Amino acid sequence: MSLNQDTDLIKKEYEGLVKTIKYHMDLYYNQDEPEISDYEYDMMMKRLKEIEKEHPEFVKKDSPSRIVGGVAKREAGVKITHNVPMLSIEDVFSKEEVSEWIGKVTARHSDAVFSVEQKIDGLSLSLRYNRDESDGKLHLKTAETRGDGYIGEDVTENALVIPDVKKVIDLPYEYLELRGEVYMSHEDFDKYNEIQEKLGKKLAANPRNLAAGTLRQLDPQVTKERGLRMFVFNVQDGPAEVKSSHVEGLDILEKAGVKTVYHRACGSADEVISAIDDIGNMRENLDFDLDGAVIKIDTTSWREEFSTSSKYSSGHIAYKYPPEERVVVMDEILVDVGRTGKLTFTGSFHDKETGKAARLCGTSVSRATLHNQDYINEMQVGIGGEYKLFKSGEIIPKLNGCVKAPDEVYKAPKTCPVCGGVLVREEDTADIRCINPICPAQVTRTIAYFTSRDAMNIMGLGDTLVDALVSGGYLNNYADIYSLNEHRDELIEKGIIGKEKNTDKLLGEIEKSKSNDAVRLLTGLAIRNVGKSTAREIMKHFDNIMDLSKVTKDGFLQIPDIGETTAGDLYEFFHDEKNLAVLSKMQTLGVNMEATRDEDASDIFAGKTIVVTGTLPTLGRKEAEELIVKNGGKASGSVSKKTSFVLAGEAAGSKLTKANDLGIKVIDETEFMEMIKNAN
Repeated sequence: MSLNQDTDLIKKEYEGLVKTIKYHMDLYYNQDEPEISDYEYDMMMKRLKEIEKEHPEFVKKDSPSRIVGGVAKREAGVKITHNVPMLSIEDVFSKEEVSEWIGKVTARHSDAVFSVEQKIDGLSLSLRYNRDESDGKLHLKTAETRGDGYIGEDVTENALVIPDVKKVIDLPYEYLELRGEVYMSHEDFDKYNEIQEKLGKKLAANPRNLAAGTLRQLDPQVTKERGLRMFVFNVQDGPAEVKSSHVEGLDILEKAGVKTVYHRACGSADEVISAIDDIGNMRENLDFDLDGAVIKIDTTSWREEFSTSSKYSSGHIAYKYPPEERVVVMDEILVDVGRTGKLTFTGSFHDKETGKAARLCGTSVSRATLHNQDYINEMQVGIGGEYKLFKSGEIIPKLNGCVKAPDEVYKAPKTCPVCGGVLVREEDTADIRCINPICPAQVTRTIAYFTSRDAMNIMGLGDTLVDALVSGGYLNNYADIYSLNEHRDELIEKGIIGKEKNTDKLLGEIEKSKSNDAVRLLTGLAIRNVGKSTAREIMKHFDNIMDLSKVTKDGFLQIPDIGETTAGDLYEFFHDEKNLAVLSKMQTLGVNMEATRDEDASDIFAGKTIVVTGTLPTLGRKEAEELIVKNGGKASGSVSKKTSFVLAGEAAGSKLTKANDLGIKVIDETEFMEMIKNAN
């Protein structure tokens, strides 16, 4: 490979890293919804810096290595420019790197002292205090989030209700600016999620995200109720008494009642490494999350001599601990059937050391998704097995390898655990599904589909109402829809559908649907691989849906466009006694099973894909699409090279433009109707 080719590959990798890191920066700093762990992010950033060091010509002003934090959110507070920039700290990932940095400092200042501190996993906050002449004390005037490091949000009202934020500090200074980390304890986080779970609302992912969202929201009362806390870790501005020596400054603040971060003064690399290890050992017993240890030069006037870039605070580094892991013992594998019939597997376990739920990233974890049988086999998951557990993105619990294999690896059941029906592994996937469309686990989804516009088109009977009727025990399968009129008075009394008028209106729509064409009924049965167009093709060859119960698999294969898989799905459905019983009940209740023959139908559009766009003079778009299908064609919603022609009306827009660009024929309604007329 030539040098130019090699450089091109590295540049491509670099550009990909820039894009990916910026995406994750936005999720972390602005959305409070990270998708990856700090460690994964740090490794990408480390690689980015390595490339920038070798190829400085790649670097632009907006490189992630030069951007601090996120973007201040307008809706969450008033923007404010920091007096002192709130910069990040450069990360290192090995103790060798820590020792090397200590060596650089002591080579220039042999008597250097370092402060080693807990790096709290929370949201950075700066507090400005001014002397009040009435009592000579410092009073809190402004609290601001980091934002992009230079401009943040004014969140003073919220900061005032955080107990650890001192409103008044009894120190004889004119001005003082402090920086700290706002966080949420494990106890308060668990309490919040318990309440959310009882209310049936979304749970918070982790304490850091919840703390960030709480500090930024607009109601101080909510902030107060959620119990935020804070440690101060730096003097941003103030008199020399608290600024010249970092450790002494924190000690002075602590004596004045300010809650400061755990810190230890160290005079050598060995002492610093020892302090890092001690902080690491504390993590398990703390009621809040740490994501590292910070090492700072104590004499602040020396810090500028050890700067790395405009993004990072000079004279600081942060040692990042490897991702937390616990060893867990598998107690049970839980199997569930989703609304689409897909089997899901969940592992239930306990911490090997404590015998309780595993504690990771501030939350108690006792379950993790096991994905599918392939994953279970690969990870050797079984009762009694021992596994490493971590949190992907510090949010989602995942197994990270088998420590001790079980006596037996778990095997998925042969039949559906809910209905006892046939389970099928989908071709080219690891998914196992129950293919019984009247399986109770799938009943809400399948009935809602049965009533949808493309199927039986029962207006007013959508997902929410279907769910309520299923929960109430009124619907267990499709046929039960046509028995709802027997429960009219009870439904009105309970108000499940609404008052008398709404209930009767829906029952009228149900009655009306009984006379639908058999194509709609076959579509609504939710047989795998049988949509509206396939159902229409099938019913061209049969007079009654019930006739399909007499067809062999080979018989289905004789129908145009029916392949091996679809033929198998049709055969299984129409030779299942439960399905036939439901169809028989519907027939008894008056639902039409007969195929209607449209004398006006043709095959003029057979093999053609047609797109309708714009406003037609007399036809609605739905009407036009029905005419396309009725005459053998396929109606599509998007223009592509496979499009046969476009039926365009007024204000056709981008689809017409694309058709012209691709050289696809465009016709109007008159020509379209003329084609149909000539075919008949």
